[in-house]
Amino acid sequence: MEKMTSGIVEIRQIAKTFGKVRAVDGIDLTVQAGEFLVILGPSGCGKTTLMRLVAGLERPSRGEIHIGGKMVNALPPRKRGIAMVFQSYALYPHMTAFGNIVFPLKAQKKELTKIERQEQVERVADMVSIRHLLDRKPAQLSGGERQRVAIARALVTEPAVLLLDEPLSNLDAKLRATARDELKDFQRQLGITTIFVTHDQIEAMGLGDRIVVMSAGQIQQVGTPKEIYGHPNNIFVATFLGSPSMNLIETEDFHFGFRPENFLPKSEVHVADAFQKFSYHVRRIEYLGADRLIYGFIDGYPSEIPILAKLPSNVMLALEVGETHDFFVPKEELRFFDKASGRKLPTKEL
Repeated sequence: MEKMTSGIVEIRQIAKTFGKVRAVDGIDLTVQAGEFLVILGPSGCGKTTLMRLVAGLERPSRGEIHIGGKMVNALPPRKRGIAMVFQSYALYPHMTAFGNIVFPLKAQKKELTKIERQEQVERVADMVSIRHLLDRKPAQLSGGERQRVAIARALVTEPAVLLLDEPLSNLDAKLRATARDELKDFQRQLGITTIFVTHDQIEAMGLGDRIVVMSAGQIQQVGTPKEIYGHPNNIFVATFLGSPSMNLIETEDFHFGFRPENFLPKSEVHVADAFQKFSYHVRRIEYLGADRLIYGFIDGYPSEIPILAKLPSNVMLALEVGETHDFFVPKEELRFFDKASGRKLPTKEL
């Protein structure tokens, strides 16, 4: 199979309503050829509806979708040059892995001989390391193996665009990490344009060349994982990403925030002028193996909202519940947001 590098997706003012519900509300988005784009957001944000619009499983209420320079609004899924892997994998239980993978080739009605179809199935099976499983039925396969069969079935038709709808969500945590690595690896090898939908920020950060963060049917921010995490466009993005999420503090004029890993004790501060100092009251400490999570509040701000510090466990620090310590945030890591709109503001002085 030749390296797949074609297939730019352009979404122009796409909207989809179901009755009075605006599932997707006027989205503009361009996916570059060969890009691994992740659409991230909470349940009900419109991310799966957007993917189904690209796939042709839903018709837009307004707007245009272009794939490879061609408007595809009126085209059925099979003519869009896309393939989709569903969360459930949707394998035919009565067919072997080979039968599932070869099925789209038969449905395409291309003039392929039986030997040509077999060779094509074996090529994609080799890509995802399941050639030895081709004679097994889905019930005889593990969750990870079924996922690979579903991906091989999607790739066998050599689509321009691969759509993945939460394909890792049915795997356990350990297998999910391995599957992420494998998925990213063969996507790079093929160079196939890939759109991946998830609610899992670890998947998004680990897989995406760029991440699209959605909420309430709209795009909140598009950027690299580093940009999205380090420079959120608004309060929603700031607090949705991160585990634990960004500390957010309300003042009379605006909100400001900082990541828990940037909230540091005095022992970790070397150039005081570059840091903002806070008086921090410790309420609770959690030991999580490699890290410690410290819960508390800071002087001068509401105490009912906990402020978290995330410190490596090997940082030598004597902290006890009920104590007060000086903690610091690098000034360059402070983020400011408009109180009314929630949008980011330029850096300010506290």
